[in-house]
Amino acid sequence: MKIAFIGGGNMGRAMISAIIDKGLAEPEDITVADVKEESREAIVLDLGVFATGSNLAAIKDAEVIILAIKPQNLEDITTDLAGQIDSCQLVLSIIAGKKISTLVNGLKHRAVVRVMPNTPAQIGRGMSVWTATEVVSPKQKESARQILTAMGQELFTPDENDLDKATALSGSGPAYFFLFMEALVDAGVKMGFNPEVARQLVLQTASGSAEYACLSGRDLMELRRMVTSPGGTTAEAIKVFEAGDFKGLVNSAVEAALRRAKELGS
Repeated sequence: MKIAFIGGGNMGRAMISAIIDKGLAEPEDITVADVKEESREAIVLDLGVFATGSNLAAIKDAEVIILAIKPQNLEDITTDLAGQIDSCQLVLSIIAGKKISTLVNGLKHRAVVRVMPNTPAQIGRGMSVWTATEVVSPKQKESARQILTAMGQELFTPDENDLDKATALSGSGPAYFFLFMEALVDAGVKMGFNPEVARQLVLQTASGSAEYACLSGRDLMELRRMVTSPGGTTAEAIKVFEAGDFKGLVNSAVEAALRRAKELGS
């Protein structure tokens, strides 16, 4: 598979590494376009791919064109590439908030996949929700699915509105977990653990709990009840969470993220 990356950044580099590691493309089949010479030099040195300062040169022979740029840079890209993309080429966008209609109209190209990834994709444990225009062929969808699976799990939806929901839940979700873990570390320090020990206890507990939930196949409520003995220490902690309407607070936070995702969508 010949792939062109427009832009790089942490997520772009993570995608390139995953694609190479999974054998979807050889380094010499990947070209990265970046306006910064130092960035091009670094990515060539680190990953062995080709790099160029020209967007047009990067996409010339590509089967898949991956847009891995910041939203504010899209206008420059569409100025370069509008009408220049062959109808048989697939455009895959991970640009936050930019709707398919914006991409199709700006690039004057109809075969577009839009993806909402999240940061764990950088270690191959991501969750990517994606959709595609009607002209994207089954073969192109399979290519997109292979690329996203290389970074973790993927979920296709025919409804682009689901990507705003995914942004609020799985896209922003890692930050919610980080906040909760941060609070637990702080609580551990207040009890008398040193910060390093508190961090180790929390991170291993979080990692183990998530993996256990995935592997057990049990309902999350059932897992919680298995740990919560009546009258025990966990039950006392859960009472405090419930008194503070923990679930309601989480729901309000996710709804706020969804509202903002819709506001930012363009």
